[in-house]
Amino acid sequence: MNWITDNKIPVGEWMEIFVDWLTLNAAGFFDALAAGMEWMILAVTSLMLWLPPLAIIALVAGLAWWLHRSWPLLLFVVGALLLIANLGYWQEMIETLVLVLVATFLCVLIGIPLGIIAAHNPRFYALLRPVLDLMQTIPTFVYLIPTLVLFGLGVVPGLISTIIFAIAAPVRLTCLGVSKVPEELTEAAKAFGATRWKLLFKVELPAAMPSIMAGVTQCIMLSLSMVVIAALVGADGLGKPVVRALNTVNISQGFEAGLAIVLVAILLDRLCKKPGQEA
Repeated sequence: MNWITDNKIPVGEWMEIFVDWLTLNAAGFFDALAAGMEWMILAVTSLMLWLPPLAIIALVAGLAWWLHRSWPLLLFVVGALLLIANLGYWQEMIETLVLVLVATFLCVLIGIPLGIIAAHNPRFYALLRPVLDLMQTIPTFVYLIPTLVLFGLGVVPGLISTIIFAIAAPVRLTCLGVSKVPEELTEAAKAFGATRWKLLFKVELPAAMPSIMAGVTQCIMLSLSMVVIAALVGADGLGKPVVRALNTVNISQGFEAGLAIVLVAILLDRLCKKPGQEA
């Protein structure tokens, strides 16, 4: 055992050397990426904060009614948003919502194509699966360190960390949905002369849509679970009052901010469920 411990493999040192190399040789790329992401988040946040809260509540309530035609859900949406505004966390809620929506959009933009490729290429998925396992199981504080070094304090390292943590869900469930499409459907489409792209967009994706949407919903929930951790590296939102309450042992502030996070999570979950399943 002494021989094993005395000849430690310098995995951590290799990672540090790699991050230092990225910092020295790709600083311009990471600065441009950080500036673009920060501009996108701040622009959307400014737009939503420019709108009156009652206008946003009306829009979200209208969306809930259009999707589900449910009076209980409509009343919950209106009541939850009014309660958040009453508690004084409207701006923080908007900042959190924008962070979650942008992270989900980028996860879906990257994850669904990767899931489709993995479903059609088992060797690619065999290589991708351990990477996804690592991204989901490694403690989030571990990859906060390199993102903090590469992107600096602010919302961007929180966004990148959220994407790393949440992207596995749409990849896995898209791959599962596409690979489980009944063979009879694909054979019938091929018999009618469907090309590879038509087979994908006309048969496989529609049949896999329930699984894909489950991946999107999971991605939203995983992104929301990163709110407090992202606040530790400077991201705005509901995580900041939670961290502040933890540092000052403020039970009242911690409970109110935590309640606002829970209400946002339930609201997004109900909106993303299939009609008739929001109860």
